[in-house]
Amino acid sequence: MKFVNVGFNNMINAERVIAVVNSDSSPAKRLMQDAKDSGRAIDCTCGRKTRCVIIMDSDHVILSAIQNETISARMSGAADDTAGEEAAND
Repeated sequence: MKFVNVGFNNMINAERVIAVVNSDSSPAKRLMQDAKDSGRAIDCTCGRKTRCVIIMDSDHVILSAIQNETISARMSGAADDTAGEEAAND
């Protein structure tokens, strides 16, 4: 299980992420509002502007103040670490 920092020492399980989306589009804004209304939103922005929306397989929506490119790079780094561990275990 690999965790990815989504800002301010808040971590998520990289294996459960479905999508990382920019928060500026209208569908992303609707998704954020629907998740807030139904109690599925987890706000990890610490009062800053939401720049990234992370959709989890548990139907939770995580709001982050970090750019989606940065989170994607961190997740691909986590995937690379997992591949290295699997090769070392063989």
